[in-house]
Amino acid sequence: MAPIDLKSPEVQIREVRLGSITGFSGTAQELVGCSHARSIREQTRSFQQSMMCASSAAFCQLSMIMDAAVVNHAPVGCAGDFPGFEVTYRIGGQERDLPPLLGRYFNSNITEADTVFGAAEKLGRVIREVYRRVRPKAIFVTTSCASGIIGDDIEGTVNDAAEELGIPVIACICEGFRSKIWTTGFDSAYHSVVRGLVKPPRKKTRKVNIINFWGSHIFEELLGRLGYEVNYILPFSSVDQLARVSESAATIQICPTLGSYFGAALEQIYGVPEIKAPPAYGLAGTDRWLRELGDVLDVRDAVEELIVEERARIEPRLAEYRRKFEGKTAYLTAGAAHGHAIIALLRELGFYVKGAAIFHHDPLYDNGDPASDALAQDVRLYGDVKNYSVCNKQEYEIINLLSRHQPDLLVARHGGMAHWGAKLGIPSFLVDDEQFGFGYQGILNYGERIEDTLDNREYLANFSAKAESPYSSWWLEQDPFCFLGDETHVEAY
Repeated sequence: MAPIDLKSPEVQIREVRLGSITGFSGTAQELVGCSHARSIREQTRSFQQSMMCASSAAFCQLSMIMDAAVVNHAPVGCAGDFPGFEVTYRIGGQERDLPPLLGRYFNSNITEADTVFGAAEKLGRVIREVYRRVRPKAIFVTTSCASGIIGDDIEGTVNDAAEELGIPVIACICEGFRSKIWTTGFDSAYHSVVRGLVKPPRKKTRKVNIINFWGSHIFEELLGRLGYEVNYILPFSSVDQLARVSESAATIQICPTLGSYFGAALEQIYGVPEIKAPPAYGLAGTDRWLRELGDVLDVRDAVEELIVEERARIEPRLAEYRRKFEGKTAYLTAGAAHGHAIIALLRELGFYVKGAAIFHHDPLYDNGDPASDALAQDVRLYGDVKNYSVCNKQEYEIINLLSRHQPDLLVARHGGMAHWGAKLGIPSFLVDDEQFGFGYQGILNYGERIEDTLDNREYLANFSAKAESPYSSWWLEQDPFCFLGDETHVEAY
């Protein structure tokens, strides 16, 4: 794994940098063994129903820097997800008690003629017009398949614009076809932030960077008790705030799938230590995470006191949930790191996890430390997951698997997935806040949500009775992995 290179405008894709894959069927233990032995195999599909876009993943992060603007250098159709980003931006801002927010998103409208004659000059005009209209403190330019195919000189264009306007104008190279793994888009966004905004530290502070999405605040009380302040990044950060993340005492990731690259970059380049333990999900996982945090921040005694108090606080209620859920089964579908977190939470609550459909798999993270492997931690603490697949969000596989396994509960992390369980009459819920299950309280949060889901049967019965599946009985009788082909060795990562 090569060190992070800020001289390059492009981040290496995850397939090359980490050996990440999107196709696998087997057991969790098998996948962990292959990952640690560096002998992982990619199983390719002869048919794919859907695929998320790395360009969209990059844009969703950069679009929520509060005093920046983002130009999507693409055909206008690529701007179709702008309204969704705007809704998320506004609602997330309300949850953080921020004043009303308005996203500043623009599209360069690459046309058919532009694909023949080039669109770099048009991009330059768009950047200048965006600056005239909204006077941002920085402008990011995200690329697209179209701009990549025609070979526009994005780097030269943004450098000229930055010199003219006197603000950072930064290219984010994130064409959708560059990578099969959409989370490469997160890496592209963070590469552009580290490369274009972050400055060397003037002095060290008692702030802790928290790389997260746009969920609720949960870290103020914890870090305040330990004598530190929170510094949430990237959503709802300012340009000046991001420029000073190198001065923080440590970096926490709510999800390594999201923050693997940024955490490693801040440590490698600026010496900001990254908390490398898997995020705090489940009792043992939270103990381990807190103890590493205590070591890094030099507050070991305070952390030990907190562990004793919090375990005593949640134990009575946790015991009640375990009695209620004893003998019940669950299935889950989610992104990689968060999917591993959900496995831990379900097992803590007493569920038997029948299977998991995870969207991709990273054999390791950018820090290169095997101890960061949350799936390996799950297997060690809770045992194997016998029906484990890496599915790249292929819904046709998931509906087949749910029909076969008929779990008592489906938990889904991403929108558009939970309804498949409900159509089959399986109680299902969508995890819409990634902080919802974090820490000791997160176990109880899941218990309460699952209890409500299992008890609320009337709507489910009505919905499943009237729902029509687009999948025929022919498909439901097939092997769910019949389109998952031969194994291909992934080069050493």
